[in-house]
Amino acid sequence: MAGLTLEHVGKKYPNGYEGVKDFNLEIADKEFIIFVGPSGCGKSTTLRMIAGLEDITSGTLKIDGRVVNDVEPKDRDIAMVFQNYALYPHMTVYENMAFPLRLRKVDQAQIDKIVHDAARILDLEKLLDRKPSALSGGQRQRVAMGRAIARQPKVFLMDEPLSNLDAKLRVQMRAEISKLHDRLGATIIYVTHDQTEAMTLGTRIVVMKEGVMQQVDTPSKLYAEPCNLFVAGFIGSPQMNFIDARVGERDGRVNLTFGANTVTVPDAKADALKPYVGKVVVAGIRPEDVVEEHEYAENRNLSEQIDATVTVYELLGSEAMIYGDVDGGAISAHISAANPVRTGDRIKVAFDIDKLHVFDKETELAIVH
Repeated sequence: MAGLTLEHVGKKYPNGYEGVKDFNLEIADKEFIIFVGPSGCGKSTTLRMIAGLEDITSGTLKIDGRVVNDVEPKDRDIAMVFQNYALYPHMTVYENMAFPLRLRKVDQAQIDKIVHDAARILDLEKLLDRKPSALSGGQRQRVAMGRAIARQPKVFLMDEPLSNLDAKLRVQMRAEISKLHDRLGATIIYVTHDQTEAMTLGTRIVVMKEGVMQQVDTPSKLYAEPCNLFVAGFIGSPQMNFIDARVGERDGRVNLTFGANTVTVPDAKADALKPYVGKVVVAGIRPEDVVEEHEYAENRNLSEQIDATVTVYELLGSEAMIYGDVDGGAISAHISAANPVRTGDRIKVAFDIDKLHVFDKETELAIVH
């Protein structure tokens, strides 16, 4: 396997549109890197530049220390798994997996060993004589991965490989890909717009927006310490609550006011907010950190109570989501399914104040988290 280096990589089209801007990233050997972001953010374009399917307009791409900007895709020692599987319909599973090896004129005995080894890893041994039309979507995706494994590349590239599968199968295939990474010790770069996939699979996640890298970090760090408003809203499902609030100071304590509500900021976060006294900022709190009065816990540092009216109740099994209006904004919260709260109820909620995030309203950068 191999590491990759992207230095100031950019993609500019003839019409002047910049699909990717000044992309810098060091990918270590055996890392599982996820590119995530909304449609059109440049994540697939970046992947295709790594694969050699798109020309790099500016910057340098190195694979295993070797500059490959002008190297043909077939000579970059990468394997790509596409969203639409890209299997040859007239070939059997065995022939599809063997095809790239035959192109490289690998000895037949060696081909047979490599294909059967890959088939065993992906539980495809009983399907080797079938054609793609006789396979389910999940089986076809496993065959596409088997073909990539058979190539024994330095780097695996995966472009939204699970987006054509139903929800249950996506969960199963996520587990398969995670096990595959552990088993092969492979360097994998994976593109998705699904932040759940990103959080469950990646050792590090690259969040992109409009061709620009926003933040690169581990899943837990991205979730707990988003660098800006976009990352905070994109990572997490349902997304973080955002409320415009004015920073104030009273009796030596910093607070945030929205509508008739005032929340006192913990001392650990207060110093960073003092320059913003008198200004409007964006307060952020995740739904699991909004606590309804029936579920107050002694081990949480809760804010002052806030009155809310429940507008939507969604039962999710063992838990539920409630959405409510508060004076000065709106909130959503996770509650237990056993909680008696329902649509239309007037309730009181409080924030786990230690989990409060605050963002600069103009720059959208994090002030505290």
